[in-house]
Amino acid sequence: MRNAAPIGVLDSGVGGLSVLRSIRAALPDETLLYCADSCYAPYGERKNSFITARTLGISRWLEAQHVKAIVVACNTATAHTLLILRERLKMPIIGVEPGIRIAALRSRTRVAGVLATTSTLKSERFNALLAQYSGDCRFICQHGRGLVEAIEVGDVSSPVVMQYLSACIQPILDSSADTLVLGCTHYSFLWNALCTITAKQLYIVDTHEAIASQLVRQLTKQRLLINTISATTHSKKRLASPTLRLISTGDALQLTRIAQKLIGVNIDAEHVKIASEPF
Repeated sequence: MRNAAPIGVLDSGVGGLSVLRSIRAALPDETLLYCADSCYAPYGERKNSFITARTLGISRWLEAQHVKAIVVACNTATAHTLLILRERLKMPIIGVEPGIRIAALRSRTRVAGVLATTSTLKSERFNALLAQYSGDCRFICQHGRGLVEAIEVGDVSSPVVMQYLSACIQPILDSSADTLVLGCTHYSFLWNALCTITAKQLYIVDTHEAIASQLVRQLTKQRLLINTISATTHSKKRLASPTLRLISTGDALQLTRIAQKLIGVNIDAEHVKIASEPF
């Protein structure tokens, strides 16, 4: 039964766990398969061709696991591969994007900050978002160099992380910004640190809940929710208990540990080798 198939979630590493958490809250009956490409994380400083090949390879692997939809829970991968994935895979593909439009509508000072990876900030997709939605709002874009690497090992609040984060955020504060867009799913786990550093001067825009809502809309539209089992009778039935699988192309024990620390999931992750796909 197609409705009972799992939903695939992929990321370069553990950042997508923030999106996974929101999906589990929005769709508690669904089975989820999370794949972290930890062997090659982070993607932020990688070449575009490498990012595309890895994302395609993981998506093909998820397709072979018979997922009914894929959430690309990585801003960098979304920026470089979303259109390609939608061309090649016959299923709903949900990407993540920085909340530029939300920030432009929300800012009173008409200055907002963006914290993202270098690759995302350089991408055509991100710059198209700025051109389309920034309007008269000026965006101060900062790359969070060193932050993803720290979060990958579960560090979200050490003195070193606070120092890195302060250096990234200070130019945004100095520009009289009142809003901050998180342009990397890893940075969701820095929420408390950001509030401490900024003394809550910045309204933080994080789109992980919006991503989950978009997934719900797409699955509902295509009648793929697990409780929709007949398009003709509209009958509903609660199926088997939902499950969660955690997959890592790197250290599975580390993913197990960090998933427990960051989102409170106590599940043994599995190690899987996944080949890149030429394009």
